[in-house]
This record gives sequence, C-alpha cells and structure tokens, in this order.
Amino acid sequence: MEELLFLAHRIPYPPNKGDKIRSYHLLKHLTERYRVHLGCFVDDQEDWQYTSHLQAICDETFFAAIKPRRAKLKSLTGLISGKPLTLPYYAHAGMQNWVTRTLSTRKIAKIFMFSSAMGQFVPRDHALHSVVDFVDVDSGKWTQYAQAKRWPLSWLYRREGRTLLRWERDLAARSDTALFVSEAEARHFAQLAPESAAHVDWFNNGVDFEYFSPDRHYANPYPADSLPLVFTGAMDYWPNVDAVVWFAREIFPRIRAHYAKARFVIVGGRPGQVVRDLAQLPGVAVTGRVEDVRPWLHHARLAVAPLRIARGVQNKVLEAMAMALPVVASAQALEGIQAVPGCDLLVADGATGQVEQAIAILGGAYPGMGAAARAAVRGHYAWPDNLRRVDALLNGRNSVPIQQLPVAQVVSLREHRT
Repeated sequence: MEELLFLAHRIPYPPNKGDKIRSYHLLKHLTERYRVHLGCFVDDQEDWQYTSHLQAICDETFFAAIKPRRAKLKSLTGLISGKPLTLPYYAHAGMQNWVTRTLSTRKIAKIFMFSSAMGQFVPRDHALHSVVDFVDVDSGKWTQYAQAKRWPLSWLYRREGRTLLRWERDLAARSDTALFVSEAEARHFAQLAPESAAHVDWFNNGVDFEYFSPDRHYANPYPADSLPLVFTGAMDYWPNVDAVVWFAREIFPRIRAHYAKARFVIVGGRPGQVVRDLAQLPGVAVTGRVEDVRPWLHHARLAVAPLRIARGVQNKVLEAMAMALPVVASAQALEGIQAVPGCDLLVADGATGQVEQAIAILGGAYPGMGAAARAAVRGHYAWPDNLRRVDALLNGRNSVPIQQLPVAQVVSLREHRT
C-alpha cells in the first residue's frame, strides 16, 4: 500500500462536530487504501482519551497539544509578520519536526492537508501529489465576522479575511487539488482564485444513516408534555452563539406566546457564559455537552438552525433531517445543502419568518416533512458515494474544471426564500 501523510488542525475523533465529522470519515476511508501517517492538534482536553482509536487505524500518529488561550496570544505575532493570525495560532515546532522527519524517512507518496493552516508544515518545493481540503472558504467567514463586529474587532477580522485569502490562494496554487464541502463553495473560491479554478473541486459531506436512524428507541430527555425545539452544535463557535442568542431573545418568546409548552433546548458542548445565561429565560434550557445527540433530535418537535453567519454545509441540518425531524433554517444555514424548501425543510430569514414557520410546524402543518427530509439527505449525503470523488482526485483525476460546469442543481437561496 502507498503511504499517505494526513495533516489535520483538530483531532479527527470523535466525530461530534462539523469539521471532525468530515475529517474522521475521510481519514477512515483513506486508511482502507493507504498506510496513513496522521499528524493533528488536540485542543480539547477530553479528546486525549480518543487517541488510541486513531492509533489503531493509522500506521503512525503524532498528536500535538494546543491551548486555545495561549495560541490566541501567539497568533498576534501575525500582526508583525504580515501573516494571517491563523498561521501563528497553529505554528508548532514539534509538528514541523515530525512532518519533516516523516517526509524524509518514510516513502510518502501523497499528502492530504485538512484545513489551510496545515499547509504551513509542508515544504513549498515538495514534488508529491498533494490535496488540500479547505472545507469552507474560511477567509470569507472572517469577512462576515467583520461586518457583525465593532472596531477594533471589525478591523482585525477584516484584516484576517484579506490575509487569509492570500494564503488560501497561495496554498491552492501549489496543490494538485483544492477541495471544498459543496459545489457552491467551490464555485465561490474559484471566483476568488481564478488562477486555481482548473483544479478546484468538492465532495459533499455525508451522514451515517444507520447511526442517525429514527427507527431506534431513544429515551426521552425532555420534560413530559413539552413541545421541544432543539438547536445542536458546538457552543464555543461564535456563529452558533450568535444564532441561539438571537433565537432565544428575539424569536422564541413570540413562539411561546402561541404555545406555552414550547421549550427551546440548546444542545452542545462548551457553552460560554453568554449562552449559559440564556437558561434564565422562560422555557429555555442549555444542556452543555451530551454523550448522544440522537435522543434530543428524535424527541424534539422541530430543529432550528437560525444562523446569520455561515459558510459551507451545516452538519446540524443534515443530522436533524436524517433523524426525520422537521427543520426551520435560515438561508445561510441552507447554503450548499441539496434540499427543496417547503418540501424537505422550511427556510425563513428574519425573526417574523422564523416565528411563522415554527408555529406552523408545532401546529401540525407539513406532516410528511420529516420523512421527506430523511429521503432527501439519503439521496445526496451517503459517505461511500461522496468519498469516491476523493479516490479519483488522489489518483490525479480531477473532475470537469469548476468554471466549465453548468450551474449546480442545488437550492438557489435567492429563488427559494419563504
């Protein structure tokens, strides 16, 4: 078997948040075809217990600890060097030494970089076949942040968007393939980096349909006789924080005025004080980290995804749909997801639209939406089917250049607003 170097900015296990879901299924798929050498960072103390799982499936592993608070301070050196803050945040002598040693002592044939930050550890003059999975256009995320923040953060985030895009373009240009999470995201990057458009590609995320099955028995975690609306996601991620604060304060009280038994439950690890404070509001609950998100989805009446800042594909939406749960999402949360609004899920922008759609679901409208939602994700988000694209790309067979493709048959958010 050929040897492959796989670098990831976060330990790809357990698959309990967006990027780790994608990186784990990708890594597992590659270990069936290559002898994989895995180098990754661990930024959550609880994740160290899972290193043995990855050691069992990889040929060699290197885990580097990263402390977010210290890394944030270190990232500020980018203001002096002119680099995006993302790069010094992840700069690590131990990781660099391990990568250098692995490339010099092992017969590495291919390199797979998961996220742009890992590109700094790969020599610019290497001659190996390399693929970088950007997942999302992260530079665009920082630009969105800038629009939502006041100075000086607005200036800092705008700078990060600008400098990170320059790094993304450089890394894409010297890679054989630049991957993204959806055709829409790939098209967007190809417009930003036309010099690399010929080798920009994508593969969809997937869902483990056996695991996320509505046909299993799950104990009900909610109070009896309640009407639960659930939001799932990592609660130390600012777009998620922004979404739940907005929903809890501006939208949910209007829903609860119609349905007094409605309960808004925020499910996700590492909630900060601003999220924990929401539990003081009538009908709002914050769980923190849970061992299994499926009972919270299975027994909810509705999943909400009111994101106002988003890039790529939202796994929280795919998983709720796979559990045959009706979803009310913002247009931003739906971007890149192949689903039909009004049939597979509901889309609403603005507080009034969110209120109206949630009330419709709680009132019994759209009785077949859950089944339609699961059928929709089964048709487009099966991991084995989507990962076959990666096999072809690693073998040097890019699909048709992105600029030559017809407009994707995915939801156009401008045409399907409700």
